[in-house]
Amino acid sequence: MIERFKCSVSRPSYRGILHLSVRHELEDVDGVGPATVEKLKAAGISTVEALAVAPTRLLIEIADLTEEKASTITKNARALLNIRFTTAKEVLSRRGNIGYLTTGSKAIDALLGRGLETQAITELIGEFGSGKTQLCHQLCVSVQLPPDRGGLDGRALFIDTEGTFRPERVMSIAKGLGLDPDTVLNNIIYARAYNSDHQMLLADEAVTIVPENNVRLLVVDSVITHFRSEYPGRESLAPRQQKLNRHIHQLLRMADIHNIAVVLTNQIQSSPDVFFGNPNKPAGGNILAHGSTYRIWLRKSKENRRIARIIDSPLHPESECVFAITQNGIIDIEETK
Repeated sequence: MIERFKCSVSRPSYRGILHLSVRHELEDVDGVGPATVEKLKAAGISTVEALAVAPTRLLIEIADLTEEKASTITKNARALLNIRFTTAKEVLSRRGNIGYLTTGSKAIDALLGRGLETQAITELIGEFGSGKTQLCHQLCVSVQLPPDRGGLDGRALFIDTEGTFRPERVMSIAKGLGLDPDTVLNNIIYARAYNSDHQMLLADEAVTIVPENNVRLLVVDSVITHFRSEYPGRESLAPRQQKLNRHIHQLLRMADIHNIAVVLTNQIQSSPDVFFGNPNKPAGGNILAHGSTYRIWLRKSKENRRIARIIDSPLHPESECVFAITQNGIIDIEETK
């Protein structure tokens, strides 16, 4: 099934923050025998890094392990990878492995420092027509560019929950960047998610697809749609948020382990009890807010212009910029003059 995704995009040397100089196999972990390896791989855990960060409770559920066995092998996996307390200096050195992906707009890239980071979740928030899906299409093309053009020389994986993905739009953006449209389309792995369980199942399958196919960008557009429709009312809020929390951490672990950029789009909801200020707020509550590394609010402006404002970041100040959406994709305002 995965073989059809093979492509000609080169495989650059990259490592996630958990990837060390020595490559270990699951069999190298104390307590992991052939039978356990088979269970772990069937559950989508195929690397020592994935095992090291997997919650014990998750291993019990998906790999049919006892609590004692799950606790022991995750502890041994962390010991094998030497995951322990370290200095801030070493953390800075490890961050040298992070890649940066251009959005097509120098203004948005500057807003984020150098572009979208790998090993992080970037959340795009906005009402309909604000440019969220347009930006996702742009990123699916940009990720295929070489690093000297702001790309990651890799492929994109697109999970579509609303049926808004358009190959024709990808082709026009590719032409604007001087790329072959057919090659670009072949380097985007697509799946339509029809409910929240299917969405999470696709994310589970992505654990295998990502490393085997040089995927450097994973997009979920939109992450909240099915959760909102399937869990209406306050009485459903707790189970919805628990399920959403598991999904977000599922994606965050993938970003960290495989050194990829994860982009989520999110909707907004109105608060009828707000009489002053902006009544709109991002959907998903605190779970999505805490799970995302960077949060960007997109809103409409005049004509084809949009405004991007970074509202949450562990690194950047709150600020905003203006960009434009054209036939050739996302560009800066100066380029439209």
